Amino acid sequence: MSTEQSKRRKPRITGAHAVATQSNVEVKEQDEDVSIIVTQLFGPTGANLVGISDVTFDGYPAFTLLVKNGDDEGLVHLSPIHGDDRKIGMEGIAPGSKCQLFCPVSKQPLDQVLEVPDDQGTEYFALYLTPKLSQGSHILISNVWGHYHSRVVDNFELISSWMPQADSTEAQA
Repeated sequence: MSTEQSKRRKPRITGAHAVATQSNVEVKEQDEDVSIIVTQLFGPTGANLVGISDVTFDGYPAFTLLVKNGDDEGLVHLSPIHGDDRKIGMEGIAPGSKCQLFCPVSKQPLDQVLEVPDDQGTEYFALYLTPKLSQGSHILISNVWGHYHSRVVDNFELISSWMPQADSTEAQA
């Protein structure tokens, strides 16, 4: 990611996260920047998706999803740093393509939480921050390749939401 991209794409930190206990989200403050790092993330059957590969981003283990796009299927390793759009795997998917998202361990589809009436048919799916699989502690991600809107909710509190500034006029999930 270029410096210009990182200046435009910053998550919005919304919550007083320090009140949450036993969180699987780490909040790092450095100078004026704040980073939200996911340290554990669970699929629909409770399988931990962080660190199942040796892929890391800035020293943090990636979380991994099984992605299907048409006849193509493969593992995608995503940065655990909220707002960081780096990923490894399935590089040939065209931006805007609608994908199916699965747990790479159980092969179960991710839980759909929200559908947004837009031109791309965007749907949001839950990845859980605890093995209890509570919608009160989750990350929502889009099934549209290259559509980076997401949010982190911990202990029923919106901690961070990410919507690239170029898309700031769109409705946010």
